[in-house]
Amino acid sequence: MGLVSPQTLRCEQPLALASGRQLPAYELVFETYGQLNAGKSNAVLICHALSGSHHAAGYYSADDPKPGWWDHYIGPGKPIDTNHFFVVSPNNIGGCHGSTGPRSINPASGRPWGADFPALRVRDWVETQRFLADHLGIAQWAAVIGASLGGMQAMRWSLEYPDRLRHCVVIASAMKLTAQNIAFNETARQAILSDPDFHAGSYMAHDTYPKKGLSVARMIGHITYLSDDGMGQKFGRELRSGTFARGTDEPVEFEVESYLRYQGDVFSRQFDANTYMLMTRALDYFDLAREYGHDPVTAFSHARCRFLVLSFTTDWRFSPARSREIVDALIGANRAVSYAEIDSSFGHDAFLIPNARYRQLFHRYMLNAAGEAP
Repeated sequence: MGLVSPQTLRCEQPLALASGRQLPAYELVFETYGQLNAGKSNAVLICHALSGSHHAAGYYSADDPKPGWWDHYIGPGKPIDTNHFFVVSPNNIGGCHGSTGPRSINPASGRPWGADFPALRVRDWVETQRFLADHLGIAQWAAVIGASLGGMQAMRWSLEYPDRLRHCVVIASAMKLTAQNIAFNETARQAILSDPDFHAGSYMAHDTYPKKGLSVARMIGHITYLSDDGMGQKFGRELRSGTFARGTDEPVEFEVESYLRYQGDVFSRQFDANTYMLMTRALDYFDLAREYGHDPVTAFSHARCRFLVLSFTTDWRFSPARSREIVDALIGANRAVSYAEIDSSFGHDAFLIPNARYRQLFHRYMLNAAGEAP
């Protein structure tokens, strides 16, 4: 993608949240890639997942060691081809990468929001994204695209603003979480809550943060994003240190243990604990068909766009069965939908990783979408 830079949009109008509370004003940080055409008909919205951000592609400087989180799939000649599309990638409110969130100053107190930041729902993110679209003069998205939590946002777009998108791409997602998924999220939250440095979410006032709790939360999450086969291929039972030789009591450390501790440590320094609590609860609360009598066919009957739904064989966190439920509901609602289940050994993380069939299917679908631009 080359060099990119973030932008900031401030909304001075209060945002009425689904929880009944109100956010008096907010800022959205976002990035754009490619060029908006004269008719403003080639815009694509990227909705990020739990730990994602606005930085989806490109580099911030020539010596930046790591590109945006979806750089494999956004850029010239890639599935979301910036030769055809103008790509908009915002950071959700409640996040910790620049948009208004728990680290931001609460105007009522003059102190960081912390745990007092209002609870959020997926529809609240859709409203802020709608505001961003209006600001950019985009009346209709060529496509709204998201994976995991991002896919939930994309589906919500198709119901809340059915005339404002032509395509909805839902990758490794679900219409609602299973009880097991909710249980994983609650276990991770309890790791944070039990850290004495959490201070009921007011850790910034104590000049600290729940490093251990957030690290364990990330380790729990990371395990669920991988697959048994993938972990076996990557780590097996290889040792990082120590030995099983008889006659020694030297401590043994497996490679997978070292890897998980490293991932947890890095995440705890880069992510905010209150944001983690907010985002996982938004995941838990999401239920696409709740207000439609818990009937997903009725829910999707309000959509007007075409759909692409993709899943991955070893993703047990958002399994192919969940994607097939989406497809079945769309067919029941007589909506146009394409579906593929892609072989991968990388579990839920597969949507981030290069995969020839995934890239080909995604690319062909988006080329067709580009050719339909009015």
